[in-house]
Amino acid sequence: MDDDVEALFAGVEAGLEGRQLDILVNNAAAAPAGPLGATTRKQFDHLFAVNVRAPYFIVQRALSLLRDGGRIVTISSVATRMANPTQTSFAMTKGAVETMSMTLANELGARGITVNAVAPGATRTATNGSFFEAPGLAELIAGTTALDRLGGPDDVADVVAFLASDAARWITGQVIDASGGLFLGPRA
Repeated sequence: MDDDVEALFAGVEAGLEGRQLDILVNNAAAAPAGPLGATTRKQFDHLFAVNVRAPYFIVQRALSLLRDGGRIVTISSVATRMANPTQTSFAMTKGAVETMSMTLANELGARGITVNAVAPGATRTATNGSFFEAPGLAELIAGTTALDRLGGPDDVADVVAFLASDAARWITGQVIDASGGLFLGPRA
């Protein structure tokens, strides 16, 4: 993975052509491995490598390039606020990046850098769209969402864009729920 981070930043530095980096978004994630009894050590290690170790070292490597007043946004998940036994290890990784975001916000605030996390809920994308094809699943999840639908990529991207904008300059160390109100409680 260390070689991957260096390869990534070789490309970033080439693309920046001497300019500073304005925004860093950590968006890569490995999918949940399954319940406690079914998760192998290999799956667990993979989850933590992709979901925790990579964002940590990407931020570490980016700091020398990131301008004062820059933005860091890391994608988390609403899995951190739910007790879903099929996502224990996944939720643990996302809880780690939420803690990382809060801690880095405090550390980097003196440079005017804001650090936040965005926690999407059920979001249909080109990559996971087939998951929601199971009969009744999309309707079931939408029924537990205050806005009565699955999210789409633009729903999450717009929240990230807001946090990366000057309008969000006073928001740091926060986890912004971008779930459409998933599992807020019963609806009357």
